Amino acid sequence: MSASPTRTPRTTPTARHPQSTTRAAHRTTPPHHPTPLTRTVPKEYVHRAAIAEVLLTGWERRSTDRYTVTGQWPRRHPFYTPLDGHHDPLLVAETVRQAGLLLAHTEYHVPLTHHFLMWDLTINTNPTHLHQGPTPPTITIDATCTDIKHRATHLAGFRLNTTLHRDGHPAATTTASFTCVSPAVHQRLRAPHTHPHQPPLTPPPPTHPHHVGRTHPDDVVLSPTPTPHHWQLRTNTHHPTLFDHPLDHTPGMLLIEAARQATTAHHNHHPPTHPDPHHITHLTATFHRYAELHLPTHIHTTHTPHPNHTHTTHTTGTQNNTTIYTTTITTTPHPTPHQDSGRRS
Repeated sequence: MSASPTRTPRTTPTARHPQSTTRAAHRTTPPHHPTPLTRTVPKEYVHRAAIAEVLLTGWERRSTDRYTVTGQWPRRHPFYTPLDGHHDPLLVAETVRQAGLLLAHTEYHVPLTHHFLMWDLTINTNPTHLHQGPTPPTITIDATCTDIKHRATHLAGFRLNTTLHRDGHPAATTTASFTCVSPAVHQRLRAPHTHPHQPPLTPPPPTHPHHVGRTHPDDVVLSPTPTPHHWQLRTNTHHPTLFDHPLDHTPGMLLIEAARQATTAHHNHHPPTHPDPHHITHLTATFHRYAELHLPTHIHTTHTPHPNHTHTTHTTGTQNNTTIYTTTITTTPHPTPHQDSGRRS
């Protein structure tokens, strides 16, 4: 389990200089700051290569298996861009993914060399508190870890339950389950699919960006097919956000983005009678197996309309006629007046 409780906020770890006792006279006093300085957590704790992709700034243990994680969202992320004056709900998904990794490494002592699998993710958002403001929003996450499992001396898996507050207001609730495996176990799991090495598929042509809520073809992750409501996944392993670092499989955030784009495309194929933009208020994703980079992934959607202009779209992703993941996304018209409309890029 984890160390004894402390209420000291944590950011970057510090280490004592090996010659600190003999060189004390030569130290310089840093400038005094009336308030604590803000910095991101180490990028290694959230499995990012680019510091710019780190959304978290610190964490604090509140009680056994209960934590407060802090973060900051950019006003305009290069990929998870605002829509109709609201932050992208998938920023919630990425924030929770990073929080799970951060707590596993720092509080449950999972080595940085271990690999993680996210098996499911559920998000419920409050669009009222996802609107853009004049400054980058501060995110505070109340996080509780449950269903904690160990293998020998290491954490093997857990469920993360969170409430995200944006500038003090509840913006989303989430739950996600993770397992972590050692490099040796990961190698055994992946060996049949990675040896001999097979290069990723060349991405097929993108569907029109406007159809999936994007403005730049590089950010389109779906390719059209002759069958309505069917697409092929475009896996661009050079995308700076979705492939922040090399992977031997398709990342879960890319699969979630594919479901979101398929939901948008389904709406555009059957335009709703209500003219206002729709916001994701509920998302559930379940991952059944790895999505291989060298195999085509097929995406299929079905759609259920509800009263009050709310819609639910079910997405299934398959490889070799085997389901690899499913999602359910519910969209609702924005409840607030339009502000500073942002365009997806």
